[in-house]
Amino acid sequence: QVQLVESGGGSVLPGGSLRLSCVISPNTYQKYNMAWFRQAPGKGREGVASIEKNNYIHPYPDSIKGRFTLSKDNAKNILYLQMNSLKPEDTAMYYCAASEYPGTISHRSPQSLWTIWGQGTQVTVSS
Repeated sequence: QVQLVESGGGSVLPGGSLRLSCVISPNTYQKYNMAWFRQAPGKGREGVASIEKNNYIHPYPDSIKGRFTLSKDNAKNILYLQMNSLKPEDTAMYYCAASEYPGTISHRSPQSLWTIWGQGTQVTVSS
């Protein structure tokens, strides 16, 4: 059974940085499209970034463009989300997701297409 485990969350000051990691096991990264989502308190879950099986990274939402960078290390089975210049509005639970969907899929696609989810890692940005 495929599992996703996120780590790297924490509390930072505005302007700070964090790097989130998502490990997929067993080693099947090449089979899956991968994505990061987040859910702020009292809000719905929103897509943040995604990468398809062919390593295409979809354009980022305007809310994070220029500040967040998604990358994948196939050798280590780890998906990363580097987050710089963090703002209080980035405060949320961040989730890693995976999908074997055979067509084009992104963080903007219906979330029902993302069938495997991690437990989440909390990011809090506050002064």
